[in-house]
Amino acid sequence: MPSDQAPAYQVLARKYRPATFADLIGQEAMVRTLKNAFDADRIAQAFMLTGIRGTGKTTTARIIAKGLNCIGADGEGGPTTDPCGTCQNCVAIAEGRHVDVMEMDAASNTGVQNIRDAIIETVSYRAAQARYKIFIIDEVHMLSTSAFNALLKTLEEPPAHVKFLFATTEIRKVPVTVLSRCQRYDLRRIEPEVMIAHLQKIAALEDAGIAEDALALITRAAEGSVRDAMSLLDQAIAHGAGETTADQVRAMLGLADRGRVLDLFEAIMAGDAAKALDELGAQYSDGADPVAVLRDLAEITHWLSVISITPDAAEDPTIAPDERTRGLALASSLSMRVLTRMWQMLLKALEEVRMAPNAMMAAEMAVIRLTHVAELPTPGDLVKKLSEMPRPSGPAPSDSGGQTTLGPGPVARATGPAPSGRGGGPQAALAVQAGPDLSVYPTFQSVVALVESARDIKLLIEVKTALRLVSYAPGRIEVEVTDTAPRDLVQRLGRMLQTATGARWGISVASTGGGATIEEQDQAKRRELETEVSHHPLMQAVLARFPKARISEIRSHADLAQEAAATALEEIPEEADDWDPFEDE
Repeated sequence: MPSDQAPAYQVLARKYRPATFADLIGQEAMVRTLKNAFDADRIAQAFMLTGIRGTGKTTTARIIAKGLNCIGADGEGGPTTDPCGTCQNCVAIAEGRHVDVMEMDAASNTGVQNIRDAIIETVSYRAAQARYKIFIIDEVHMLSTSAFNALLKTLEEPPAHVKFLFATTEIRKVPVTVLSRCQRYDLRRIEPEVMIAHLQKIAALEDAGIAEDALALITRAAEGSVRDAMSLLDQAIAHGAGETTADQVRAMLGLADRGRVLDLFEAIMAGDAAKALDELGAQYSDGADPVAVLRDLAEITHWLSVISITPDAAEDPTIAPDERTRGLALASSLSMRVLTRMWQMLLKALEEVRMAPNAMMAAEMAVIRLTHVAELPTPGDLVKKLSEMPRPSGPAPSDSGGQTTLGPGPVARATGPAPSGRGGGPQAALAVQAGPDLSVYPTFQSVVALVESARDIKLLIEVKTALRLVSYAPGRIEVEVTDTAPRDLVQRLGRMLQTATGARWGISVASTGGGATIEEQDQAKRRELETEVSHHPLMQAVLARFPKARISEIRSHADLAQEAAATALEEIPEEADDWDPFEDE
């Protein structure tokens, strides 16, 4: 490069990449553990670094590599967690050109042949210049199953001069056989306070003016990722071209003003559809994305739900003081039932907006629904109002037949006085409403017969072999299930009974107290019958004459008669229907 040519611009995420553990922010627990391990000379043969994007996994791997191979400024240093950064090994590793430190991207080298060529066939050779030969594999979860299996033996018993450093964002996709051979370190999301302080430091080093509330917006959008925050800061400095304000950052990110989102939220909760639509249209005209507006509404709903339970959660450095004051006031005035209903409807609205051909129209329809639902009482409030309704003062209307008509539905005969208690009006109407008569199923055996008549053989077998009856009343069953019972047996039995009878059956499961299953009862009866038959004089004579004989089946006189009748019916010829008894005369 000619000496008069300026060096190429380097983005902030690379320019201020940590070179030592002292520069690494938000990972104090990992740094402390590594320092203790290096000081005690308990350095593992493999490290697994995991966490979300941008928390410093690859950077940490390079710092560990420098610490393992650092020789110090005097050339006599050993493994350390404070690499000097000036020796030939540190400089070469920082520039990515060290011959003994090989970085490998598993996303583009997924096969077993890549692992064999890059690692297995070279691992036996000692390091050419440094103390250790180090393999850094980024996104290691992208390796194929065959590649992982090929690496296992080398990973478990590598030569003393070899170290492995793995980085991944998907730790669950890494086989446990690999994880068990590595020392795992989880890199945490960066806390907002730490992130804001770090961004302020970088902005000062760049001589860039940026408002604190703008840094709060960047921190919130980064979601704990340092690299994302640095990239957004880089973009914000360029966007502001001087003093960068929160409004400029908000426009850059495509976000709506949080204060205006709170205005929209308050209009929705007040049931003012016209005001809410006007505010949504104004935000849309100013460049806000409808999906982002609904997402901000959902975020506010979640935030209010959290601070209504734990008010200390409002002390978030990324929240402005006026927003915090308004949020605390809203959280104290809205019930948890209203907030959870708002959350569920917003989740549904977000799905509709993403699928709709016009996102703004779908967002407007969602806001209209939300404003109308905001005026409706919750189910709990509705039940409370119904229970507090006064009892009607006059007698219930009736016809000459003594029947009470409940609208256009079924008619039920009221044979006695209306039930007493609070809320006599609605409860009395419910009491006389016609329903299926379950008294025709007086015993559990009648339920089993109902299952048998439904021709569900699998369910019938499971009911007979896996349920122990605790108590029974028509419409209410309490059972104890055996260890062999399918998980969905009770649910399937309830659905079958509801379909067959037209009424919802209550089936509860008890841990103890159940009797014998129907199958066990049948087996007990068979054993009793076999014992009785075996003591019969005729059976005693048969066993005396044939000692090895065994009882295989027992049939009663009724069974024999039924079998004989069935056989006689089968032997009647088809022409019997046309036979004339007087034909021969």
